[in-house]
Amino acid sequence: MKRRAFLGLISASAASAIATPASANNTLQTIGDGFSPATAKSSDEIVRFIVFGDSGKGDTAQYKLGHMMSVHQWDQAFDTALMCGDNIYPSGDPEDLPAKFEQPYADLLKRNVSFYASLGNHDVKKGREAQMNYRHFNMGGRAYYSFTKGDGLVEFFALDSTYFTLRQQRWFEEALQASQAKWKIAFFHHPIYSSADRHGSKLELRTDLEPILVRHGVDAVFSGHDHVYERVKPQQGVQYFVAGAGSKPRRGDLERDSPILAYGNDETSSFISIEVTPERFSFKTIDIGGQVIDTGALAPRAMARGAGLSS
Repeated sequence: MKRRAFLGLISASAASAIATPASANNTLQTIGDGFSPATAKSSDEIVRFIVFGDSGKGDTAQYKLGHMMSVHQWDQAFDTALMCGDNIYPSGDPEDLPAKFEQPYADLLKRNVSFYASLGNHDVKKGREAQMNYRHFNMGGRAYYSFTKGDGLVEFFALDSTYFTLRQQRWFEEALQASQAKWKIAFFHHPIYSSADRHGSKLELRTDLEPILVRHGVDAVFSGHDHVYERVKPQQGVQYFVAGAGSKPRRGDLERDSPILAYGNDETSSFISIEVTPERFSFKTIDIGGQVIDTGALAPRAMARGAGLSS
């Protein structure tokens, strides 16, 4: 058997292990769960991507989760990956890029999956300029930037939450004002809503950033920093996720009685897989063993308002 066919057989077999447990949480404000690729008629009407953060430790958990991303890509055919910072521990040293990025995600890079990075507090110690100019992080020499997918269906906004300057704040507001995308998605390192004990919500950043997110109709926000997975209850119409379990999680860190916690997991490494069509945003969160630990969907904010749902 040829090597390519053999690898395909292995991956297809492994992909069948990704299953949604009956207890998977699905309490978001919309229609059904899971993915529905049949609703999209062309590549311009569907965007698939994954999200993860705090990954760059070069440990066993990172490599195993990277393998599970590769298994999932055979089935879901995503072509984009968002990185929520702390891409290279402990200091962002560019000499660590091969062991802590290129090797764990080698299969995805070979399949032309494009990674888009945001910077975390560990990255900027030694690696700020190097990461901004690293070709596989697609930052174009900028600490904050935007890009579109699906012929403008989705616009992604990467922010530098370590240094959220007034200049960046003005750029972000102007970029959102100019955006024609149906879906607007932001990603950055420090969460403005988090139920984790180690770091928790960055309140100063929330003061500066949340009014912009709300005013300009951002649909979803992804962050890391806390080494857990969390789906936050929607805040003023915006759906927040903490996706900081890209390598070893911080077990026992989630405050289970937090009033903002919709669903969380601090026991296993995980990544989020998202499919976006003009009508909805569907997600499922997959752990290191291939189990779907959370799933749901939301409609664009304009559609939700028209239906009388939370705005």
